[in-house]
Amino acid sequence: MIASLLIANRGEIACRIIRTARALGIRTVAVFSEADAQALHVAQADEAVHIGASPARESYLVGERIIAAALSTGAEAIHPGYGFLSENADFAEAVIEAGLVWVGPRPDSIRAMGLKDAAKQRMIAAGVPVTPGYLGADQTPARLRAEADAVGYPVLIKAVAGGGGKGMRRVDEPAAFDDALASCQREAAAAFGNTDVLIEKYILSPRHIEVQVFGDTHGDVVHLFERDCSLQRRHQKVIEEAPAPGMDAETRAAICDAAVRAAKAVEYVGAGTIEFIADASEGLRADRIWFMEMNTRLQVEHPVTEEITGVDLVEWQLRVASGERLPKRQDQLAINGWAIEARLYAEDPATGFLPSIGRLDYLDLPNFHRGRKARIETGVRQGDTVSTYYDPMIAKLVTHAPTRAQAIDNLERMTARTRCWPVKTNAGFLTLALRNARFAAGQIDTGLIAAEGAALIPVAQPSDAVLQVVARSVFEDGTGGSGPGRRHAGRHADHNGRGGQGFRLNRDAAPTVVRLAEGGKAHDVLLAERQGAGEHGLGGGGPKAVRIDAGWAVTEDGVTRLFTAYRPGGPQGIGASDGAILSPMPGRIIAVDVAEGMAVTKGQKLVTLEAMKMEHGLTAPFDGVVTALHAVDGGQVSEGMLLVQIEKDD
Repeated sequence: MIASLLIANRGEIACRIIRTARALGIRTVAVFSEADAQALHVAQADEAVHIGASPARESYLVGERIIAAALSTGAEAIHPGYGFLSENADFAEAVIEAGLVWVGPRPDSIRAMGLKDAAKQRMIAAGVPVTPGYLGADQTPARLRAEADAVGYPVLIKAVAGGGGKGMRRVDEPAAFDDALASCQREAAAAFGNTDVLIEKYILSPRHIEVQVFGDTHGDVVHLFERDCSLQRRHQKVIEEAPAPGMDAETRAAICDAAVRAAKAVEYVGAGTIEFIADASEGLRADRIWFMEMNTRLQVEHPVTEEITGVDLVEWQLRVASGERLPKRQDQLAINGWAIEARLYAEDPATGFLPSIGRLDYLDLPNFHRGRKARIETGVRQGDTVSTYYDPMIAKLVTHAPTRAQAIDNLERMTARTRCWPVKTNAGFLTLALRNARFAAGQIDTGLIAAEGAALIPVAQPSDAVLQVVARSVFEDGTGGSGPGRRHAGRHADHNGRGGQGFRLNRDAAPTVVRLAEGGKAHDVLLAERQGAGEHGLGGGGPKAVRIDAGWAVTEDGVTRLFTAYRPGGPQGIGASDGAILSPMPGRIIAVDVAEGMAVTKGQKLVTLEAMKMEHGLTAPFDGVVTALHAVDGGQVSEGMLLVQIEKDD
């Protein structure tokens, strides 16, 4: 068995690998960039080596530094995790040439499956069914257009070196083909340095089904059944489960046997995934499932396979890399129950899923439900920072239960109770997706999220239950309670002239009076929402208001809002109506049109922000004077950062 291991990755997958290595008695070495100096994977490893600046191209993608770190620390092997250099055949070869053990497939196997057209040709030779289409070397627009006509519309144009949804275009009619081809090739050239494409028949009711395969150096290959990854947004997986809903024994045998043939065709060693696309218009059928591509690494969604099989895939990787045989034969593997995984991202569904970066001042990922401990894979803790440099995943939330319905219910309870502030997350979106009737019934395909649209985006306004919880928290902390809330919650007359507790939310909206019945008396608490660790709750699993430094954080159905106390005679919160101009998203200031002390008029442009390849002009909400200017031309800003402060012109 390998005695020491360097993990050439970061975040949750590095922590995941360290956990298994430690259980096997293997010493671990982490690598880290400047941004990750205090990261969780660094703290968990036995040793850590700094390998460069924060951008991945200057650290995690520099293979020479990673190999040097392994040699200098006496590591025997390198595990690449997934992403970064995990499917880079040249890096795998360099690791082996340096006398180190590569925990992954042979470089030749990576190369064989790296280009989609060559991989499909190899699969055809191995008797693996592939999607109807064109894989030829003639890449002239005329030939590609003719092949698309022959396949029949709609078709899919795919970059042969593509991945992650890049270099892919759906074309519904011949007239749109040329423009789509040119666009696809431009994107492919920029992302992969290769403009070659293939043409596939576009499946109108597609299911994304993949099979986990595993090979050893003795020629044995097994499968660990299938996963369904059909719930996707813009070609990115959102929720994965195992086994696949609606999969019968005959179809399972056909697809899993095909996956094993595919792995044997490239003499595969280690963990890999054979991805298939299924036409689910008439349910899952063996004759309507086709090979799509192979991922020559461990997958993000591998935990669901581990949960239903009782196998530790990372342990298998380390044993196989040490020269051992597969721990189990095919007849020793079976499906037990159902597992489902959701990817929790730092992104805001309300703004089109723009990334949300910043410090995780408050993070609570519940992992116990009905006496069962759920599985959480994460690489961050409360107090860590989500940066602009890497994938914004906060955690993978995984549940396992005897039935699909129970697994979904347990996961929905987790996402609904996930609390995070001030970084926004997609927990509310995940909660609504898990509650979706089509998803619950197993009537899924890759277009479900797009079809459901706004129904999966959490509502902007808090419910009455949330308002009641916050109002009670404010009242108790400001009148009869103790703690920081009491000295900040001053009394004043609300807009109806009644005495109440002044209070502000985090959005600009009309003030709301919440009436509380307390001690036989009615009390009015004024709440106003602004745009732009004791607990108080209703009981019965309802929303909870948790006291943090800035006020009260309340989570409902996965959406966390912060409420801050009203201060008579002081600033009434931070928002456009108060003259505080905040950055709506992470980005770069490309123009500053005002100066401190300058008089401005309502609607006048103050600064221009570039974010997500678009320009956003921020304007004055009223006539006034610039009293503070924090925006600097060319400066990087985070979401919620104060850029300009304006005082009204009286």
